[in-house]
Amino acid sequence: MDVQTYLTRIGFEGPAGPSLDTLRSIHICHLRSVPFENLTVHSGGQVHLDLPLLYDKIVNHRRGGFCFENNGLFSWLLSKLGFQVTLLSGQVKNAITGCYGPPFDHLVLMVTLEGHRWLCDVGFGSLGFFKPLSLETDDLQEQGHRVYRIRRDNSTGVCFMESQQDENKGADGLWTQSYKFTFDPRCLEDFTRMCHYHQTSVSSIFFCKSFCTILTPGGRLTYIGHKLTTTTFPSEETGGVLETETRELKDEEISHVLAEKFGIILKSPLIPKDEAITPPPVMY
Repeated sequence: MDVQTYLTRIGFEGPAGPSLDTLRSIHICHLRSVPFENLTVHSGGQVHLDLPLLYDKIVNHRRGGFCFENNGLFSWLLSKLGFQVTLLSGQVKNAITGCYGPPFDHLVLMVTLEGHRWLCDVGFGSLGFFKPLSLETDDLQEQGHRVYRIRRDNSTGVCFMESQQDENKGADGLWTQSYKFTFDPRCLEDFTRMCHYHQTSVSSIFFCKSFCTILTPGGRLTYIGHKLTTTTFPSEETGGVLETETRELKDEEISHVLAEKFGIILKSPLIPKDEAITPPPVMY
């Protein structure tokens, strides 16, 4: 790894020592520069969890990746910058079944800094948070148009990452449960089986839909199948309302959109896909 090349890739400038300000800054820089995408799966390739390969893909070829790739490589950068990083296993709540996925379903990071633990995640797409969340409190943590909290079950040690939209803000509002995790330390190789599963299973969104999404100043840009959606976060200009605009794409437009909007140029032709996801047979 060339640390400066990586920092330049994500548009980070300034001191890069292991401080909270640096952690917050490089976290949001990563989200605004590196897409959350699975286009390798739909252009004849396969994802392998090897750090030099991930670095070459994301930094040298300016691609993105899913959680195992983005968070896996981000953990390497943080370690090189002097942060104490622990890989954690997350289990994502399935939107179809309402149950959680299997262990190692999602890769998240815990950074310990001056005795304080922070949750980092640059690989969760539209439901992710912008800046690291404190793991030392179950208080509400507001970021933009969402509020987050880390709820811990003291009897099991399991933590739940949950969020609220603007209209539901407040301790008694409706909470969306995103994923659960424990503080048990893991290594990147532990996620190999689930990385293969997500590339091959009809129960995985990564297999069923070709997509690419990235955080933008004031919103988010998302490609899925033959659709491009522009999301504008609530602001005074939008009257405090979340706005979305979707347009249909022709086959021949997709490569141009990926290059122009996301900076992605694929080596092999993309096969657009947007199929229904089969509910997984095993519930957790």
